[in-house]
Amino acid sequence: MDKLESFLKSNGAVEVGYADISDVTPKMGLNQGVIFYMIYPPEIIRTIEDAPSIEYLEYYDYLNEKLDELALKCEEYLLDKGFNAYAQTRKRLGLDFGEENGFELPHKTIATKAGLGWIGKSALFVTRKYGSALRLVSVLTDAPLETGDPVERSYCGNCMICTETCPANAISGLEWSVDLKRNDFYDDMKCEDYAHEISFTQFGFDKTICGKCIYECPHTQKYIKNF
Repeated sequence: MDKLESFLKSNGAVEVGYADISDVTPKMGLNQGVIFYMIYPPEIIRTIEDAPSIEYLEYYDYLNEKLDELALKCEEYLLDKGFNAYAQTRKRLGLDFGEENGFELPHKTIATKAGLGWIGKSALFVTRKYGSALRLVSVLTDAPLETGDPVERSYCGNCMICTETCPANAISGLEWSVDLKRNDFYDDMKCEDYAHEISFTQFGFDKTICGKCIYECPHTQKYIKNF
C-alpha cells in the first residue's frame, strides 16, 4: 500500500499508518485501519500560550474540513481498488467535542495501534516529532495492509506539565496504558465545561475549544521552537 501512503501525503497528510483493528472494529469485516494526520503550523500554536485564539479556532476548523475531505478521498481510492472502506468523518460520527466524546472507535486508538505515537496524560494523541499539534482522521477497510507495531503504554514518564497547567484541572497525572479507559485518568466533562467558558470569553460565542495542553506539551514546544 505504498501507493496509498504516497497518495495521502501528496494530498496533505503528514504521517500515515496502518493498524490491525480486528479486536475493536465497529464495522464487521473492516479489520484494518488507515490513520493519518495533519499538523498545526508553529505560528498557530504560539498564539494559544494563554488562551485559544481566533487564528487557532480558524485553523482547527480548517484542519477538520481538510481531513474529512481526504478521508473521503481515501475511501474512494480503496473502493476503486475493489476493497470495502468507511471514512470516519466528523459528520458521520456526529462529533462535537475533542478527539473523542463517545464514538465507538477513536482515531487515536487506531493511531496507537499503528504505532504512530501514544496517548498523553491529557488524553491527547502525542508524537515525538509534533507533540499534540496535530489532528487525526481514520478510514476502516478490509484492504490487506502492512500494519505497524502497536504502542500500548505512555512515554510521558514523570512529566506533569499538562497536569499542572490545565486550567480545568481535568488531568489527573496518571499515565495512559492500553488497559485504561479515558476517564480513568482524564475528566472530559471538566475539560468540556472549561472549553465552553473560555471559548465564549475569547470569541463571544460558544465553541468548545481550549488548546492549553497542546501548547504546554514539551514535545509540542520542541516542535514549535525547531521549525
